[in-house]
Amino acid sequence: MTISLRTFHFSGLESGPRLLVTGGVHGDEFEPIAAIRRLIALFESESKVVAGFRGEVVFVPVVNEAAFLRGHRCAEDGLDLARTCPGDSNGTVTEQKAAALSELIRSADFYIDLHTGGTEYSVTPLAGYSMHRDSRILEVQRRMAKAFNLPVVWGTAGDLDGRSLSVARDASVPAIYCEYLGSATCSESGVEDYVAGCLNVMRELGLLDRPLPECRVEHVIEDPTPGSGHMQVCNPSLVTGYFETAVEVGDVISSGGLLGTVYDLESHSPHEVRSPHGGIVITLRTFPRVREGESVGVVAEL
Repeated sequence: MTISLRTFHFSGLESGPRLLVTGGVHGDEFEPIAAIRRLIALFESESKVVAGFRGEVVFVPVVNEAAFLRGHRCAEDGLDLARTCPGDSNGTVTEQKAAALSELIRSADFYIDLHTGGTEYSVTPLAGYSMHRDSRILEVQRRMAKAFNLPVVWGTAGDLDGRSLSVARDASVPAIYCEYLGSATCSESGVEDYVAGCLNVMRELGLLDRPLPECRVEHVIEDPTPGSGHMQVCNPSLVTGYFETAVEVGDVISSGGLLGTVYDLESHSPHEVRSPHGGIVITLRTFPRVREGESVGVVAEL
């Protein structure tokens, strides 16, 4: 039997574009799930916050239910849904979910995918997008990311496949993704900022009338270097061991700055991990166990 997604669909009294908002692509990311649940409640109750909205909004609070029920990033087949798109409707549980998600993305006019650092990482609050080859789509994505109104706006190379945003890229659907902390927690500030951010983007796209908020964007960074958005390969640990951080997410460090130290389990000898360039610490490992080759953090050059 083909696996489908649980969607919540709302239509305004006036015609307009269709916006898709998803959370729970990874099963260990909780702020997106809570935020989308609150957004659904606003629309279901016909709250004055969303009164008079135009167009269509489709919410998916938990894309990857199998992974969520396991309390892990991935479902029982071990596949990362965010590396499996466009998926296979006759494949494993993750491949089927990826196929269903890809179909939804292709049917949208705009797309927001909400994430966190999961159980092992923390990510400074940011709105990101891929550097789309179509300048018109790229400009819309820039507008959406800035309107979301998180401290960092991050544009990265559009060459990474297998992701929700690569499906949007190929379908010419303007799309952004957002990250907000993680470390196996669900911060109230993250939930609130995600709710406000989605409403802000609806305003920007003409779906909603809403006061323009005070701008909170501190850094706008674009890095077209191939593979620049692949956070899992940055600053890898050379050994398996215990990781102690030396910085916090959001810190600005210089070239050669110390991200942390990994202590080898056999000899307990220290192995420092230093950033090859300066910039803002976008992502940081907060789960102390690290395996050889796994990233301990990501630094975006300013």
